Amino acid sequence: MAGALHGVVALDGPSGTGKTTVARKLAAALGAGYLDTGAMYRVVTLAVLREGIDPDDSVAVAAFAGHVEVGVGTDPARPRARLGGEDVGEQIRAERVNGAVSAVSAVPAVRELLVTGQREIIASVLRSVGGIVVDGRDIGTVVAPDAPLKVYLTASAEVRAARRSAQDSAAGRTLTAEQALASVDRRDTLDSTRKTSPMRPAEDAVVFDTTELTIDQVIVALSELASQRGLLGDEYAGASR
Repeated sequence: MAGALHGVVALDGPSGTGKTTVARKLAAALGAGYLDTGAMYRVVTLAVLREGIDPDDSVAVAAFAGHVEVGVGTDPARPRARLGGEDVGEQIRAERVNGAVSAVSAVPAVRELLVTGQREIIASVLRSVGGIVVDGRDIGTVVAPDAPLKVYLTASAEVRAARRSAQDSAAGRTLTAEQALASVDRRDTLDSTRKTSPMRPAEDAVVFDTTELTIDQVIVALSELASQRGLLGDEYAGASR
């Protein structure tokens, strides 16, 4: 049965804005599929590191990327990430991956490969479920430029760093607030200045600041936006479902 959301919600923005959590909860609330495109780049990055390839060696990364088996789940309740047949959901969030993913994801061949896969996943979910929430850094500009709702989440650097530090602590990873801020700033700079698909809001994106908002407040606001765009069917029962 088709979900309440009909079509694609493209959710972009830098790390620490709550983007991934918001995307998962919004997809669950609207009975939609979910795709974390960042996880796909992280899987490739993990494979590159395991292979002993320098992430900054774009030629070697490009040659190797086509051999990496990337798998991601589209159920917001179980968004698994796989490398081959191995569940690597925890490993791709490690700090060594955080430090290398921008370099790997900047390689044009990697982006071309994964964007093709992302579009195939989106098309498959739209056929089977009816709607999907996709989060990343180039969804509205590159992956799904025709999405009827594009949102670019922002938040202050300090708040994003604090969120990142809290997430790492909850997952058992030690990262001070200063280290988290430095990591967030570094990733944002690299991703917004890369030549291929730089991180930026789409021209028709709704820019939404989450600095002073809870996750639930963001979910309600985005659900209302989807409703205003005519993307919700009769099955929608509210974001608190």
